[in-house]
Amino acid sequence: MRRSGAVAAALVMAAAGLGVTASAADAATAAGPRATACPTGWGSGDKGGTATGAVPLKDIRTGRHDCFDRMVFDVPGGGSVEYSVKYVDRLTASASGRYIPVSGGAVLDVHVGAPSYDPETGAPTYPGQVGHALPGVSVSGYRTFRDTRFAGSFEGETQIGLGVRARLPFRVIQLSDHLVVDVAHNWTGSR
Repeated sequence: MRRSGAVAAALVMAAAGLGVTASAADAATAAGPRATACPTGWGSGDKGGTATGAVPLKDIRTGRHDCFDRMVFDVPGGGSVEYSVKYVDRLTASASGRYIPVSGGAVLDVHVGAPSYDPETGAPTYPGQVGHALPGVSVSGYRTFRDTRFAGSFEGETQIGLGVRARLPFRVIQLSDHLVVDVAHNWTGSR
C-alpha cells in the first residue's frame, strides 16, 4: 500500500512537470521567433549634414517600426540634402521668430535644405501651413511621435517641428531623394 502511494505521488509530480514543460513550450511558440535587439548608440545630440544639390521638397511622411518612429522627407532629384536636426526647448520659426507650440515631452527642430516651393516660379511644392500639423500626416498611435508642425520655408530651407514623447536618441540618414529621421522608442535598445 505504501508503495502504491509513492508511485501515485511520483506520477502526479511527473504529470505536473510535463504540464509546466508544455506550458513553457506553448508560451515560446506563441511569442514567435526570438526578438532582436534594437540599434543603440544614436545619441540625442545635434546632427547635421551638407548638400550636394537641392531641389524642392515634395512630401513628408511618417511610419512606425518595431524600434523607432520614422519621418521621411521626399526630395526627388535632390541627391543629398543639407540638414540640421536638434532638440530645442521651444520651436521658433526661423523666418519670422514666431513661437510655434508643439505637443510632446521634447521637440526636435528639423531644418531640411529643400524649399517647399519652386525657386523659379514661387509655386508651392509642399502644402504646409505655418503653425499647422503636417498635411496628410497623422502620428496618432505612434510610440514616440506626438505632434508635427510646419514652421515655414525660407531662403531654400524648410523647417519642421517634431514633438516626441521624451528626449530620445535619434539618427538622420541621407538616401538618394530622401532624408530620413528615426527617433528610437527608448534608450535601452529593447523593443
